Order: sequence, then structure tokens, then C-alpha cells
Amino acid sequence: MWTAYLILIVLLLILTILPKIQNSHWIFRVPEFGKIQITYFILFTLILGFIVGSSDDIWYYQGLLIIMFIHHAVTLVKYTPLYPVKQHAQKSNSSDKLHFISANVYQFNKEYDRFIQLIEKYQPDIFLTMESNGEWENALRPLEKDYPFQHKVTLENTYGMHFYSKIEVKDSQTHYFVADDIPTIEAHLQTKDGFQFVFFGIHPPPPSPTEEETSKERDGDLLSTAKRVREIKEPVIVVGDFNNVAWSKSSVLFRKTSHLIDPRIGHSFVSTFHAKYRFLRFPIDLMFHSEHIFIKDLKTLENFGSDHLPVYCEFFIDHQNDEQEERIDHATQEEKAEAEEMIEEGKKEDGERDAVVTED
Repeated sequence: MWTAYLILIVLLLILTILPKIQNSHWIFRVPEFGKIQITYFILFTLILGFIVGSSDDIWYYQGLLIIMFIHHAVTLVKYTPLYPVKQHAQKSNSSDKLHFISANVYQFNKEYDRFIQLIEKYQPDIFLTMESNGEWENALRPLEKDYPFQHKVTLENTYGMHFYSKIEVKDSQTHYFVADDIPTIEAHLQTKDGFQFVFFGIHPPPPSPTEEETSKERDGDLLSTAKRVREIKEPVIVVGDFNNVAWSKSSVLFRKTSHLIDPRIGHSFVSTFHAKYRFLRFPIDLMFHSEHIFIKDLKTLENFGSDHLPVYCEFFIDHQNDEQEERIDHATQEEKAEAEEMIEEGKKEDGERDAVVTED
């Protein structure tokens, strides 16, 4: 037991230190995803130390565990209700409540009917699918009568994306910021009560031993989207499978560059992947919004056969309410330069993906 205790300390220390090293290789970036699980393991190891402690040096080890626990907890507590964030009431001059669902459907998931039933059950005004290929596009055609506005980017490389809306779409386009097979959808919408907003759907590739060796394409794509957001005057929502966690350096840089708000702060983690394993579930399907968009509800929905849980959001728009302005962080000159460098590095990467693209 003592040996297991010491091994756990070494392992947890390594997993804590690796993300601090600013290297884009997946070995350094993947431990960021497991910060919640690492914190639980630190707490478990701390308790184990009290049980097996027999060495005169036990308090040095326990002290190290306490320091690591505090280090992680200071970050994670921001994504819980324990962190104070002002709640905003909906006023008479705001828009009606709007709803969307964002879902990585998992390209090889054939349980199309379960997803269709999910959409029919919750009746979102907008929904976005990721990893949706030609077969998924065909399967979703029955929903098109209720969602007359669509933007489809059909790929067979697990980066396809489909956008469906009951709300009028004034304009939409597909961006390929860092590679010609990693799309970002930008849709300009106008509600029946006259409120305009812009919806971005994104899905950059993850750094992992089975996909991209580094996080360069992911980070470049995210920060390119952030730059594009800064050019837009209307309220903005950015949604998708970020293949990133909200506390990573690139996510924080995305938030500061885009001047958007992370609704998880003061709320909850909203963990989505992996859908089948609760303890090994990470919050990588993220959402960010501008100051005049107010979130009423943000949660995961039931599994429909994918490896990701879908994300459900209820929100409204209020142009007259500036109370969220204080939640916006701004990038320093050094951070702006770093973002530009990460964008250029992302464009230089050559991801190995086979792509068949159709779009309408």
C-alpha cells in the first residue's frame, strides 16, 4: 500500500506539471482534459496517506498532495455554483427565450432515430450536428420540414457539420481557417421579434495519439474563430466540440481574444465526453457568448448512441442590459501576439485526414 501511495503521488505530480509546459504535443495537452479526475485522485491519495502513513516523511508527501489539490481546486471551483456569478432576470425589452442543441453525433453511430426523437422531444429553435456525414444528412431529412433553414457541410472524415434552424437565416457561410477539411459554420439569424444574432459552429481536431500529434490545428482554428468574432457587431454564440477544456491556455486565450463569456463559470462543468463512462467524462463540448446574450439554462441531455452527450441551452437577447460587461476579459498585447503566432502555426500543420466535401 505504501508503494502504491508513492507511485500515485509521482503520477499525479507528473500529470499536474505536464500541462504547465507550453508544448503543443498531445503528451503535454491531454492531461488538461483530466483535471477533474486528477483532483479526485489527489483527494483519494491524500486519504490513503492517512491510512497507510508509517514513514517519518509522510507529512512531506501529504503536504505535496495538499498543494496539488489546492492548485487544481482554485481553477475548478470557478466552474461550480460555489463561484459567485450574478443572475440576470429576463426583462420586457428582451427577446423571447430561444433554445439550441449542439451534438457530436459520432459519424459511425447508426442510431439516427434516437437523435431524431431527441430533437422532436425538446423542439430546439436551432440544432447543430458534428461528425455528420452523407448518411446522417439523409437520415435527418425528415426534420427539414420543421427546420427550413439549413447549412450543410458534408464530410466523410468525421468533421462534417450540419446546421438546422426554425429561425430565419439571413446569411451563412463556411470558413476553413486553418485547413480545407476543418469547417466552421457562421450563420446570421433574425428572430420573429426582430433580434439579430450570429451563431458559430466549430469542431477542430484534438491532440491525441490516434488523431493529431499536436494541438496546433485545434488552437489555430479556435483563435481564428475568435478573431472573426471580434469583427461582428451583433450578439454572438460560439458552440461545438472544441476538443478542449475551458481552463486550458488556448481556451482562455480564445475567450480573451473574442471578448466572449464562458457560461460554465459559476454554473457547472457540463461534461459531455465520454457518454458511456461517467467517471471518465470531460467537458469538451463548449459554448461562449457575447455580453448581450443571457443564459437561462445549460445542461447535457440523454445519450442517443453517440460517444458525446448533447448540449442543450436556453437563452435570450437583451441589448439594453450591460450588466455582463464586467465578465469580459481582454487579451494583453503579448497575448494577442501569441494568438497570431498560434494561428500561423495551425495553418502550417498538415493534418492527415481523407476528405470528401459537399456543401449547400
